[in-house]
Formats: sequence, structure tokens, C-alpha cells
Amino acid sequence: MMMHSPDAGRGDPILNVRQLEVVYNRVATAVQGVSISVSSAEIVTIVGTNGAGKTTTLRAISGFLPSEDVAITDGTIQLGGTDLRGLLAHQVSRLGVVIVPEHDKLFQTMTVADNLNFNLSRRNRHIRDQVYHYFPRLAERQNQIAGLMSGGEKQMLALGMALLCEPTILLVDELSLGLAPVITEEIMSILRDINRDLGLAMLIVEQNAVAALKVASFGYVMEGGRVVFKGSASELLNHEDVKEFYLGGSDDATRSYRDLKQYSRKRRWWG
Repeated sequence: MMMHSPDAGRGDPILNVRQLEVVYNRVATAVQGVSISVSSAEIVTIVGTNGAGKTTTLRAISGFLPSEDVAITDGTIQLGGTDLRGLLAHQVSRLGVVIVPEHDKLFQTMTVADNLNFNLSRRNRHIRDQVYHYFPRLAERQNQIAGLMSGGEKQMLALGMALLCEPTILLVDELSLGLAPVITEEIMSILRDINRDLGLAMLIVEQNAVAALKVASFGYVMEGGRVVFKGSASELLNHEDVKEFYLGGSDDATRSYRDLKQYSRKRRWWG
């Protein structure tokens, strides 16, 4: 019997990561054998608990590995036909891979307008208008100091600044961190609108798996530096093991996917 392939029907990837390995201090393997892809105009999410390796994977793709003690030791990272491995963050960004990091997103002492104007040119002024369209709160608060805004407004501004870089693919790290669920859902919904209207590919790293999978078309679940599940968003939202261990269905937060007796039987599912 032919096995179902989770990647079937997704189209050719514009971002293709294969067998990525990232090592800390030349000893600790933070990411091991991770393969992910994002196709044109697709929203993909990587979900998992804290420490699963999600952010390290995103930083490896973007070139923002935090220090010389962290290194990519194996695997490939390609945008189209261009190899990104070994490039510096600003070089990766110029090629169209733009990240909204978990921290240090804004010029805190500058106004909303000044933050957005920082990367403004005649060529991309229309994008600033789009930012104000998708995030009307920013239009209302153009003269407000960025550091005095709410967490949700800061996240909107960070996303707006990233859009001004005219990305081919937008990487978003832990959008929901510190935000109320209703604000997270609002911003996720805006990202879905941007993806639909502009055809912008996105890779979203999230602990809030439910919020991310509601807007994504495809998802990967990471644990212990590895991908343990992958599939369409609907498959992941409805899969019993994923619901139990990653979507809040389990009463024991200390358990993990590796505790499942069905592990060997279901391993072929995520392959």
C-alpha cells in the first residue's frame, strides 16, 4: 500500500533546509538532522515547547546565530538556488530572508513613524502605506515613542519594519511571547491577510501551537532538536498524539512525545 507523503502537493520550495545540525560550544547538539521547507506564498510553522530547537533553527536560517560558540556543523540551507549557509545576517537579509526576532526588534526611543522611516526609500514608500493599512493602530500612533507602546503594538511595528525590507520570505520568532491570546490571534490573522493579499511566504516559530496552526497551511513539531511530526495544519490539529502533547490536551506537562508507546508504530507517519 502506498504511504501518504506529508509534503505532497506543496509545490517547489523557495526555502529548503536539509539535515541541519547546530552545535553549541562544540559539544551540545541543539539541532540535529532537521529538514524543513517553505513553498512560494505558503505559511509554515514550527511549533514545540521551550528548548525544542525552534529558535535556533530560525536563527541558523537567518544567519543570526548568537555567538562564535554556536555553529552549523552539517546540512544545507538554500533560498531558491542560493546557498545561505555561512553567510552573515545582513547578507541573508539582502537576499530576501528577513527575520522578526524574539527580542531587540525596535528603536525604543524613536517614534513609530521614525522606526518605519528608518529603512524607507522612494522605492518602498508604498509598502509603508500597506503597513498602515494592515496595522491601523500604527497609523494612529505615528508620533508615539515605540518603547511606550503595548506589547502587541510593538509586535505590529516590528512586523511593519520587516515588511519594509521587502522580504521574499518572512521569519517570525515567537510572536505570541508576552501577549494576551486575543492579541496573538489578531496579529496572526493580519499575517494571514498579508500572505493572502501579497503572496508573501512565511515561516513562523511558535510555542502557541494552536494559534500558529490556525493560520499556517503546513507545520513541523520539534522536540529535543529534532522534527518529530510534520504534516498539513489540519492533520496536526486533528492528530490525537499532537493534540495530547502539544496542543494542551495532556494533564501531565512533564511528558513528551517520546513517552508514547505508539512511537515506533507511528514513526513512518512523519518520516
